[in-house]
Amino acid sequence: MLRDWRSVRGKSQLDLALDAGTSQRHVSFIESGRSTPGREKLLAIAEALDVPFRERNALLVAAGYAPVYPEDGWNEPQMRSITAAVGRMLRQQEPFPAVLMDRYWNVVAANDAAPKFFGKFVDLAARAGPRNILHLMFDPAGMRPFVRDWKRAEKALLGRVRREAVGHFADERTRELVDALMAYPGVAAEGRPETGGESLPMIPLSFERDGLVLNYFSMISTVGTPTTVTAQELRLECMFPADEATERHHLALME
Repeated sequence: MLRDWRSVRGKSQLDLALDAGTSQRHVSFIESGRSTPGREKLLAIAEALDVPFRERNALLVAAGYAPVYPEDGWNEPQMRSITAAVGRMLRQQEPFPAVLMDRYWNVVAANDAAPKFFGKFVDLAARAGPRNILHLMFDPAGMRPFVRDWKRAEKALLGRVRREAVGHFADERTRELVDALMAYPGVAAEGRPETGGESLPMIPLSFERDGLVLNYFSMISTVGTPTTVTAQELRLECMFPADEATERHHLALME
């Protein structure tokens, strides 16, 4: 497992040893199974490799130690301060959509504007929970028929999955999610996402409804110094109008 993580990060044994405050020989012995690191040394190595908390727990278990990063539920008392902060952010984002997602783009919480907005396009009540934002976008029975310039949006969204993976690492469930998205009819994203041809500093996600085009972009918020698996994996996505016309039309749509 350590060798795999070192390969993912593109580090040599010497580089890792220097970053983790140990010797190349010790790293080599760990990878070959000739030595079992102490818990603190293993955590230092995981920190040097920027291993996400969930995978650090797996490393600890493989070495014979108990996990040290708790996986508290969203509504657990330990999450109360984060829950309160997210609640304030969701409310302040009104009347524009905002959703709180887990590592795999499943919706954990949302403001009132989010289901109201997407409900203008699709029947959300007909979709089984937990709702997944990416499946909602890629499903031909979901938002996809309303996404303008789908091929560009498809590339941009798949690029985001890889770019925003926790610890910049696509684990097995993330790869399964991408495979499921690619299995939808008409999905065949290839190459790098486009950088956009408009005079905008981002690629907007555009929806078309009854001849009206609405352009949005997203801002992503994460917990700055998480100490639990759950806190590290949460992402709050807020949608904003990309132009003044969209803002006017959005406000009228949400009345």
